[in-house]
Amino acid sequence: MPEKTATLIENEISNFMTKDPYTKENSNYYVRSQYFENNLYTNFYEKVDGMMERHKYRIRTYDESESSTMPVYLERKSRLLERTFKTRIQIKTKDLGLIYNNSYDELLERYNRESFLERFVFDSIRKRLRPMVLVDYQRSPYMSEYDTNFRLTFDRNIQSSTCSEKDSIFLNTSHWRKVNAGYCTLEVKFLRRFPPWFRRIIQHYHLKRISISKFSTGMEVCGLAKDTGL
Repeated sequence: MPEKTATLIENEISNFMTKDPYTKENSNYYVRSQYFENNLYTNFYEKVDGMMERHKYRIRTYDESESSTMPVYLERKSRLLERTFKTRIQIKTKDLGLIYNNSYDELLERYNRESFLERFVFDSIRKRLRPMVLVDYQRSPYMSEYDTNFRLTFDRNIQSSTCSEKDSIFLNTSHWRKVNAGYCTLEVKFLRRFPPWFRRIIQHYHLKRISISKFSTGMEVCGLAKDTGL
């Protein structure tokens, strides 16, 4: 949605929701994700083709600096029918090189052959996955005091850049490309239903549900893959 509309909605929901306690003084936090893909762009085309069961891997952190104490996670983002969910494991920054260099045996040994990592290694080898694209943005998250399953996040200043299979998630690159400049992505996270007051906001601002992926959009913006719509 246009940034102007997002600002109006954010002002309204502040009457019903509170900011996530992890936000900083400027009421948002930084997010960087490094997505895995293969040369056939399997994850990209599964998304654009609307596959109802799909999975993709990413490394995620919440700080640009490698020297930060901020944790780094390896995540598996999944979709099954109409539900999306993720599983993840925290990875020590010093161990990221084991992923980039495909040192899977050592990686598994260091983490006691954790089942999530075994699945990641299996999928990485079978699908020939490698880091391919970085996505950055600023997130303003809100949570409800009355329904812990209802959350809203406003994602702004989204940008994307290519990366090679050996590049760290902390890659310092100048090749960033803006994604939907001047627009904000509002993500609605809920279980079964959302509150009546938010339904009124949807009606007032004529909001429509659309499926959008920062990964897929980032791939297109960087010229890596294209949705031909065929």
